[in-house]
Amino acid sequence: MANNPPETDPSAAAEAQSLLLAASRHDIPTLQQLLHTVPASVQDAETGFTPLHAAIAGADPSKRASQADGMPNGGSIHEDTEEAIGDEGAVETVKLLLLNGAIWNDLNKDNETPGCLALRLGFKDLYNIMVDAGVRAEVLLTRLDQYEQLNDQESDDDDPAEGISETTQEPQADNGSRHNRPSTHDPLPNQPSYLSSSLSFQPDRILDSSNNSVMMSWENDLMFRTASILAPSLGLRILNIGHGMGIVDTHFQSTQPSTHHIIEAHPSVLAQMREKGWYDKPNVVIHEGKWQDILPSMIENEDGATTLFDVIYFDTFAEPYKALRTFFEDFVIGLLDDGGRWGYFNGLGADRQICYDVYGKVVELDLFEAGFEIEWTGVEVPDLEEKGEWDGVKRPYWRLKEYRLPVCRFMG
Repeated sequence: MANNPPETDPSAAAEAQSLLLAASRHDIPTLQQLLHTVPASVQDAETGFTPLHAAIAGADPSKRASQADGMPNGGSIHEDTEEAIGDEGAVETVKLLLLNGAIWNDLNKDNETPGCLALRLGFKDLYNIMVDAGVRAEVLLTRLDQYEQLNDQESDDDDPAEGISETTQEPQADNGSRHNRPSTHDPLPNQPSYLSSSLSFQPDRILDSSNNSVMMSWENDLMFRTASILAPSLGLRILNIGHGMGIVDTHFQSTQPSTHHIIEAHPSVLAQMREKGWYDKPNVVIHEGKWQDILPSMIENEDGATTLFDVIYFDTFAEPYKALRTFFEDFVIGLLDDGGRWGYFNGLGADRQICYDVYGKVVELDLFEAGFEIEWTGVEVPDLEEKGEWDGVKRPYWRLKEYRLPVCRFMG
């Protein structure tokens, strides 16, 4: 949350307005002086502008790349677009504000982050700076989370009673595979609540008891493209985590896999799978339960052997990003055969373009550390709201024009 000056302190309010004005004018000397006493995350009461918003809005319109369809989610300003000359004053101002604690994803009254504003106005250089700032912030949060977990483990070793309250109060601060960022007023479902909830199976969707969409038929083209790229030949060994409506598994079946393992945890989905004959399909093995419980025994069987796959796909519901990271750091590395490919449903941050771009880069960094390389394929997505796809759904989990389909392999 941004820090607003107390309304009862006129001098603080005046200093905040001076900071916003200096940011809009790219007045570096004045900013450097004001930032000693005024937080870089103040917001204007009427517009919700932070100094970052003001700096970007004040950039020279003649020094920008081509417009990105005039919409916050109109698509990234890609590398092949016209190079912006760049407003050096705006660039230096944005960098100074970020160095002094400005928040990359604060929202103004129009529900735009500074990056959203830069994208809409066509400022490629400023947008890229905001994406990089988001990546740094998310990587830092990940490292801090890992450090806290390490401290909790050390505390447990010293005293089993210590650290319990901390581990049970962990905030849901990550993006789930199919969700927007959580809200304190409208929290996203977590996996325990999802697995115990009743599901509504409709021809074009699966909804949970709160009308959150678990999966929808509009994803069929994405799943077809995914299966085609991950399994380009017949007779491969395939593992899929998360059956849902069975869209990707149906496409995988068309490749006549030599073995096709499916892990599914929700009892209602498993019942649907049995009703539709998945348990009776040749070469199909259904694993009932959570992947966290099942995969360890697949890595090391009773006879000490490992079950290896040519293709692995991951698409779970109501799990944070760190679950995906644990999946490829701890399990894919032991289950994927040399030359194999794996992928996942790339819905991280898909409520707005800058979040999607930020999380794409965060995943790239984490994959690199784990020994994987990633290749992206762009897939056009129609206007789902215009088509009425979100009617009756509590929360749209996709708002962008392009899906970036990930295919991952071992390096080298």
